[in-house]
Amino acid sequence: MSGYGQPAMSQAASSVRWLLSDFLGSVTGVVDAVVVSSDGLLLADSRDGGRSEQLSAIVSALTSLAAGAAGSLDRGAVRQTMVTMDQGHLVVMAISDGSCLGVYATLDCDLGVVAYQMALLVERAGHALTPQVRSELHRAMAVR
Repeated sequence: MSGYGQPAMSQAASSVRWLLSDFLGSVTGVVDAVVVSSDGLLLADSRDGGRSEQLSAIVSALTSLAAGAAGSLDRGAVRQTMVTMDQGHLVVMAISDGSCLGVYATLDCDLGVVAYQMALLVERAGHALTPQVRSELHRAMAVR
């Protein structure tokens, strides 16, 4: 067992969580970020609390809606989805294993920088998100 009653995590799972935390701390304008599995389960978040569960549900629903639209239009897989609101942006980017990265950023952020940094994170996390790591991350989120 690791600190606070949570089981020790593998290097790969710890790496995914660290990448997400580092992303939040280093990309100006990013407020929150989640990694969500292809079946809608929260795998990792940049913050603790109920907001991550809510964001992961929104990201999952948006991903499903975008995939349905892409399928109906016969235009291939969805790579990125963006919703711009009065006070911010929600950007969702596909990860190679079918999971996705969802990021909420402020309205005044540099979307080019956010998207570029998201693409780097997706590439790095995609290599680490094996089925075993996804399962481990989900279990870790469930015991928090």
